[in-house]
Amino acid sequence: MLDEATRSAILKLKGEGHGSRKIAQALGVARASVRRVIGSGQSQVPPLSRTELAESWREQILQLHERFQGHLGRVHEELVSRGAALSYPALTAFCRRHGIGHVAPPPAGHYDFAAGQEMQHDTSPHRARIGGVLTGVQTASLVLCYSRMIYFQHYARFTRFECKAFLAEAISYLHGAAATCMVDNSHLVVAAGTGANMIVAPEMAAFAQRYGFIFKAHALGHANRSARVEAPFHRIEHAFLAGQDFADWSDLNRRARETAEAWNAKFSSKLHASRRELFAVEQGHLKPLPLFVPQVYQLYTRIVDAEGYVHVNRIRYSAPYTLIGRALEVRETLERVELYAGARRVASHARLLGPLDTRVTDPAHRPPRGQGLTRRAQPAPEQLEMLQIEPRLESYLAGLKHQIGDRRAPLRRLLSMLQEYPREAFLAALQCAERYRLYDLDRLEKMVLRQIAADYFVLSLTPSDTEQPDE
Repeated sequence: MLDEATRSAILKLKGEGHGSRKIAQALGVARASVRRVIGSGQSQVPPLSRTELAESWREQILQLHERFQGHLGRVHEELVSRGAALSYPALTAFCRRHGIGHVAPPPAGHYDFAAGQEMQHDTSPHRARIGGVLTGVQTASLVLCYSRMIYFQHYARFTRFECKAFLAEAISYLHGAAATCMVDNSHLVVAAGTGANMIVAPEMAAFAQRYGFIFKAHALGHANRSARVEAPFHRIEHAFLAGQDFADWSDLNRRARETAEAWNAKFSSKLHASRRELFAVEQGHLKPLPLFVPQVYQLYTRIVDAEGYVHVNRIRYSAPYTLIGRALEVRETLERVELYAGARRVASHARLLGPLDTRVTDPAHRPPRGQGLTRRAQPAPEQLEMLQIEPRLESYLAGLKHQIGDRRAPLRRLLSMLQEYPREAFLAALQCAERYRLYDLDRLEKMVLRQIAADYFVLSLTPSDTEQPDE
């Protein structure tokens, strides 16, 4: 079929008085085709008016498409079983031409950014071989929209803590931040709303304020708006992670940084320069780093257990044995786990991501060999006071302490009995209780009361003692 330009040329030459043979020779087309164009007198290409093979099956195709929820393979099998002489490519072409289960994609948008105007951040799940084991990783990336400078790292999880730690590291790598940071509508940054109406989580807003930028979210379904950061994920997955074996997480992120350096220094035919060269122009427009940037950490309160460990994300880190039972402040960074007793740092460990229930022990946190973990307990103040008042209680107190352990309430009660009851009656009851190894203070108090009953609780039993004489 002749195109519209050729048909226009034929009609033009015909109007100039040339014959069909001469026109056919000049344009290199068949003489019959020239005659058909001259006969139609139109330069527009006529539409095809042939019957499609699938047209007679249109109603069945629509019904089966709904029945099989758009699965054209099942639709084709059912049509063939009903006697349709229709190939699968013919079916898919028919559905595409008539809009059955197919919607033409809208054209992609184009965005231009000034230097320092915007940076984009996002994450993507991938798989990497770490220590010989295929492991799920979260890839976090930050890209400057003008120069396309990229920085990416990998994490076992990605919470707000990892988000802030990554952004702080990436901004430090870029020596500054753009005016805005475009993100998706993830709950890591967004507290409520979507797109232009989103509300940034307070801790993320405070983090952005420290570096002088603001967070913005693109509209739902408008992924092209963050294409600067979305596009490199395919390259990270297939050009960096694929076929590589990493010793551990540190090795993975060290090599990721080296790869980002190489990509930033490489000439790009699309940009007509390297990212580093464009970054030299953009760097002067970035928000400068603050004078002091505090380290990002996650804060916990943990009690040192009986074995001398604190638990953080199912990893156990040792603390000095003298702090067993104490509540410590735990600061977890990307690299370290540090323990604080008040303002004083008492331990620092390398942060582990697994395996779970691993114990990380610092030998300095354990007592010298042979000394044991227990220390001789100091006598309670109540015990010292009782011995000072009555030294003869020492034997009974030793037995009582063996029964009650470190509880001080029984000691306070015994001290009260010593101070309130007559000394001789109390000691007599105590001697009897010690002989029978009786350390129940309720029964001891009853024994003391029986000792003093005749002296303090005498009751008159005859009426004459209470009657008044007759006058």
